[in-house]
Amino acid sequence: MKEDRPIIALDFPDQKSVDTFLEQFPKNEKLFVKIGMELFYRCGPDLIKDMNDRGYDVFLDLKCHDIPHTVEAAMRSISKLKVTLTTIHASGGLQMMKAAKKGMSDSLGKTKILAITQLTSTSQEMLKKEQLTNVSMEQSVNNYAKLAEKAGLDGVVCSAFEAKQIKEQTNNDFLTVTPGIRLASDDHDDQKRVVSPDQAASLKASMIVVGRSITQATQPYETYCKVKRLWKDGKHLEEDR
Repeated sequence: MKEDRPIIALDFPDQKSVDTFLEQFPKNEKLFVKIGMELFYRCGPDLIKDMNDRGYDVFLDLKCHDIPHTVEAAMRSISKLKVTLTTIHASGGLQMMKAAKKGMSDSLGKTKILAITQLTSTSQEMLKKEQLTNVSMEQSVNNYAKLAEKAGLDGVVCSAFEAKQIKEQTNNDFLTVTPGIRLASDDHDDQKRVVSPDQAASLKASMIVVGRSITQATQPYETYCKVKRLWKDGKHLEEDR
């Protein structure tokens, strides 16, 4: 899945805020947007329909994590929303991931399922002290990625720092979708492992998710175009090598 557009994380509290933000973009600009838990729980499926009506691709990032039967049923429901991407937690285990794939496949859904590996807000220290694991961040992420591939999922959400190694250990079509993207001049906020759009391209990311760098910019559309250019040029530079 070749994608030259950055995915914009619509981290807003309500539909009005989303509309105000999107009014700053040309109507013919077919965006790829991410809708997370806060916004979906507030607005529900109607927001997804609105984005579809605008001609946008949607990444529905709900990070499902439950017993296999429940996640399988959740994927059947999500399949009806016509989103491009959705997420589950790899830490739910191999059987849960297989159930998610079955739920999507049985309902003839075309939505690609990504497994969350380790959140970009997670540090190596947190991995050791809070998750009580002595493996490295890279080992943990790679293990989850290989389990996700084994379960038949389409890819993972990971830091750009892990994307290249994941690509080397999985099939060519396996997606590495990377949040934690910032322009060089931006604050990192609560993200621990961040890179710029062109750095993400050099690290073999398949797609990038960009939030505050665009949504909190004084000129969001101009900033979006800058991010898109850096990402696209970086990807093409890697392809030429």
